[in-house]
Amino acid sequence: MSVFDKLKGMLKGHEDQASKGVDKAGDFVDEKTQSKYSGQVDTAQEKLKEQLGGTGQNPDSPPQPPPQQ
Repeated sequence: MSVFDKLKGMLKGHEDQASKGVDKAGDFVDEKTQSKYSGQVDTAQEKLKEQLGGTGQNPDSPPQPPPQQ
């Protein structure tokens, strides 16, 4: 069992909180880099949310389009 699998097991049932944490971490990186890498940070945030199982969206709501730059 990999470390990531163990992490997913620990977060099971708390996907929304994990998603909020990913968002906060991304915002922190954007702030420190003056949004220089915001596109890459956004991509990393989405991939992490997919892996952790939390999209941060209501399951009944349609998917959000990517932000315009």
